[in-house]
Amino acid sequence: MKRLLVATIAAACSAAAMSAASAQVKVGVTVSSTGPAASLGIPEKNAVLLMPAKIGKYDVEYIVLDDASDTSVARRNMGRFITENKVDIVIGSSTTPPSLAMVELAGQSGTPLLSLGAGITIIEPMDEQRKWVFKTPYNDVTTARATVKDMQAKGIKTIGFIGFNDGYGESWWNGLQAAAQGSGIEIVAQERYTRTDTSVAAQVLKVLSKRPDAVVVAASGTPAVLPQSTLRERGYKGVIYQTTGVANEDFLRVGGKNVEGTLIAGAPITVVKDLPDAHPAKAVATEFNDLWEAKYGTGTMSAFAGYAWDAFLLMQAGILKAGDAAEPGTAEFRKALRDAIEQTRDIATTNGLVNMSPTDHNGYSADAPAMITAKEGRWRLAQ
Repeated sequence: MKRLLVATIAAACSAAAMSAASAQVKVGVTVSSTGPAASLGIPEKNAVLLMPAKIGKYDVEYIVLDDASDTSVARRNMGRFITENKVDIVIGSSTTPPSLAMVELAGQSGTPLLSLGAGITIIEPMDEQRKWVFKTPYNDVTTARATVKDMQAKGIKTIGFIGFNDGYGESWWNGLQAAAQGSGIEIVAQERYTRTDTSVAAQVLKVLSKRPDAVVVAASGTPAVLPQSTLRERGYKGVIYQTTGVANEDFLRVGGKNVEGTLIAGAPITVVKDLPDAHPAKAVATEFNDLWEAKYGTGTMSAFAGYAWDAFLLMQAGILKAGDAAEPGTAEFRKALRDAIEQTRDIATTNGLVNMSPTDHNGYSADAPAMITAKEGRWRLAQ
């Protein structure tokens, strides 16, 4: 009897040990650390290296893959995370097109996806697939409205548009049209180009022929430099607006004097040291910036590192809540994690306060973006 009792206790202890050993959250991360979007994906990957290996009672494993800025690779990475790695949640990808390629698999498998892409089409229209998807950059509709508001303040009446010929460019085009409606601002030209183009002279000449007061470039990474440089080289003196897709040091380095004065309705963390103390992103953004600079150097922060860190903050809050409902590695845990992220209220991120809902999987208010500008080779808060 004594031997049986000892054996029973031993078995129970062994089961408990196995349970503790299996209490690990697996996080799949796919970012564009090579290819045209590398200037976005590299800081995102570097941000992942700063994420803690433990959240609450759980150990966390980060499985990081490069999708090379390719939609098919991003989808393949997503499939690998689901079928081979059995992850509980996925972060990525860096831009809109590869993120869109991942949405279907997220919904089919019931795996929460935290996208780092800006296009609103990643999360809207809400359906059975997109209910599993969230994203950390502002919706392009939000930043388009902030951009138009700044144009109105400057008395701009006509604008031209040059954007990527893909999901990001299309989403921004739609957002800009909606924002401009009823604003007194007329869009007089629309041109497109691909991320790998080496010349946009023809597109720029068509825009210049309309003599717009301002031009909006809807692109991301260093390929966004091309239209702006061409505009300046062709003598354009008007205001040039870019999007959140260029808020890093690489854009400034590659663009040089041609991107001086660029305006963006973008991420507050890009200008964290200029933010007033009362700004809702100030404390969190400062804490992350200090952590980042200690490892990567002063003045190296980018919005894209912030987007990845915001994904971590949302995931962390979700894990702490979902752990009360189920154990990692189960469909129940993934569902509880999805639900917890959707119920996020007043969580401070590097870009402001997030309030998710069943119909809003971005969660930022209309006044969250900061108006920033390129000045003397640095991003500064626009005055």
